[in-house]
Amino acid sequence: MASNNKCYRIVIIEPSMIISTGLRKLIEIRHDFEVVALLADCYHCVEKINHLEPDIIIINPSTVEPKRRQHLEELFEGMRNAALVALVYQYIEPEVLKQYHTVIDISDDSEKIAQKLLQSLDALNAPSDAADKNELSEREKEILVSLAKGKINKEIADQHHISVHTVITHRKNIIRKTGIKSVSGLTVYAILNNLIDINEVE
Repeated sequence: MASNNKCYRIVIIEPSMIISTGLRKLIEIRHDFEVVALLADCYHCVEKINHLEPDIIIINPSTVEPKRRQHLEELFEGMRNAALVALVYQYIEPEVLKQYHTVIDISDDSEKIAQKLLQSLDALNAPSDAADKNELSEREKEILVSLAKGKINKEIADQHHISVHTVITHRKNIIRKTGIKSVSGLTVYAILNNLIDINEVE
């Protein structure tokens, strides 16, 4: 189970200040966890969360609008290295909860919460299906196409309305998944996988 004297950085996304403050107190009883931010919602704070570089994001699933609840990876793109933990105190559809690495129940005590947080890190780092793990997300494919068209990080960031930091994170994920480091190699990959027409390449 994860824990090697590292202090894990945690962001809590919960609209109730009473609940988020209480959860923070329970979590920080242990010295291997540090809550770096309490946020009321996730939509206006994605860039902020990205810059905080959390190891764990605890989120009340009801703060995510219904149509996006089953597509969390799109909401938190660029944060693939953070475990997602659901904080539940009302009914949430099982299909939605499958998106999370683990679930904290409102009745859990500090020991149980700590155990689940460590399990979420183990789940994040556990080898999943290789094909699924190496498959590019839709946003990664969009970034790859932009790279193949000769765009630089700033242009890609402006085009997709994301930060340069997020573009760099996507590029690292693309390199890791494809095993290709050069832009020319990635361009060939994009052409061979029908992501871009050869005539679009500069």
